[in-house]
Amino acid sequence: MSARQLFLFLLFALPLAGQSQGPTVTTPSRQGQVTNGVPKYPWHLGTTATIFWIGEAPSGRNRTPNHKSSWDTNWQRNYGGYDNPDPAARNGYIPKAFTPRLNPFYIALPYNDVINHRQHKPEASKVIPWFARYNPAPGQTVCRGRWVEIVRNGKTCFAQWEDCGPFNTTDWEFVFKNKAPKNTENKGAGIDISPAVRDYFGLKSGQKVHWRFVEFADVKRGPWSLYGTNNPFVNPRARR
Repeated sequence: MSARQLFLFLLFALPLAGQSQGPTVTTPSRQGQVTNGVPKYPWHLGTTATIFWIGEAPSGRNRTPNHKSSWDTNWQRNYGGYDNPDPAARNGYIPKAFTPRLNPFYIALPYNDVINHRQHKPEASKVIPWFARYNPAPGQTVCRGRWVEIVRNGKTCFAQWEDCGPFNTTDWEFVFKNKAPKNTENKGAGIDISPAVRDYFGLKSGQKVHWRFVEFADVKRGPWSLYGTNNPFVNPRARR
């Protein structure tokens, strides 16, 4: 066993700090691997997660308002309102004030594949594994709506990629090539998670998770399968 293989084995075999057990997988998948016709993507291990929400106002080190996303200029309106993170203002995994029109289980990763909604970044077609499958028109994102699997403390959650960050929108080496995040703020955070994902895990900002991309065929039903016109469980016409 090589030193890298031993390192990965130990990461998967041992729990994250403060956890009772590790992820429910035993070895990371290599990019490009296919099982029963479905691609299997590699795990990103021990990624620091921070919490964000639709409608979040700029404050402190967060300089970006979240009433719109990198791909949706009317994100808050299309969602149905402010995704209030206050536990007292929530009913289960959704806001008390309204029923969301988009999936409340959403995340952000630090890469945007398009520039000003007009063209793709030069590297996009080379580094995004599913790019060719969609054959997108210029400026049409192939990242928005993609599913990720997130693991912490023996629990597995699924969520959709709906925005870019934290703090970076160019870090394809981390998102697709599994290098460390370029961002150094907030303990080198590499993924933003919504209040619904936070509450599912009971997670605090700055704690670590394991995550990977998954095809829709591998997404198990759960609270993430109940809401949203962008959600293939709810809307069969949504992109899978």
